[in-house]
Amino acid sequence: MSPDRTGPQSASATPLELLRTPPPKERADAARNRSAVLEAAARLFAEHGVDAVSLDQVAREAGVGKGTLFRRFGDRSGLAAALLDSRERELQEAILHGPPPLGPGAPDADRRAAFAGAYTDYLLEHLALVRMSETASPGARYRIGAYRFWHRHLTILLGGAEDPEHTAHAVLAALAADHVAALLPELGAERIRAGVVRMARRAGRGEAEGGAAPEG
Repeated sequence: MSPDRTGPQSASATPLELLRTPPPKERADAARNRSAVLEAAARLFAEHGVDAVSLDQVAREAGVGKGTLFRRFGDRSGLAAALLDSRERELQEAILHGPPPLGPGAPDADRRAAFAGAYTDYLLEHLALVRMSETASPGARYRIGAYRFWHRHLTILLGGAEDPEHTAHAVLAALAADHVAALLPELGAERIRAGVVRMARRAGRGEAEGGAAPEG
């Protein structure tokens, strides 16, 4: 999940595919440093917890200078985003090309519900990391390329709603990591998941039943 996944546009790409352009190739030394930092961060986060590990500790563990880490990842949110990238790309691939209802071919309401459930599962599995990526700096959540992907996906599936873009933001607000973390002790994972799925399914009320908006 790089901070910005926009890139060269393809005439055959759908709006969602344009948001998941692969990152540019790295020099060999930069790739080695990136791999060392990500391995060190994953190891330290697993041993001590996300909130207990500083970027200084990650740099020392990886054997790179702090400046190298900051130039490559920017801040804690950028580091968390890089660690989450492969898992998010799997979910994005399932949305674009996987079987329905998460992938194309199902009614919009079913696809919204499937996305909400799949994203909630992903979020709960990686809650600490996603929370760090979204809250490391003010507004970090909305600058992440993956957020734009999720928002565009929901906007397309809300084509029959009065204001699809706003409604998509409203559904995603219920999936903010900080919000879910605050509710988790009181409501539990199952109630949170069921509630978000229900909200996503009903978000397009007023649209034609059974309609399926195109993704390109």
